[in-house]
Amino acid sequence: MATQLGRLAIASRPSWFSSLFSAFANFAAISRQRHALSQLDDRLLQDIGLTQSEAKSEADRAPWDVPAHWRV
Repeated sequence: MATQLGRLAIASRPSWFSSLFSAFANFAAISRQRHALSQLDDRLLQDIGLTQSEAKSEADRAPWDVPAHWRV
């Protein structure tokens, strides 16, 4: 019964709330990925075809600064 109430509470939220929550979740995921990229050593960066400066440049970008095809 508790799960049904939880689903009902989520379903009854306005759509803007879901959109806002999704945007924050995406920003958090992008921030984590860019931080992980900044922690890679030269050998691992070479494996994915990036230089240290390219990785730093990508890691320094803001979470909302993503390619247009990532935004859906």
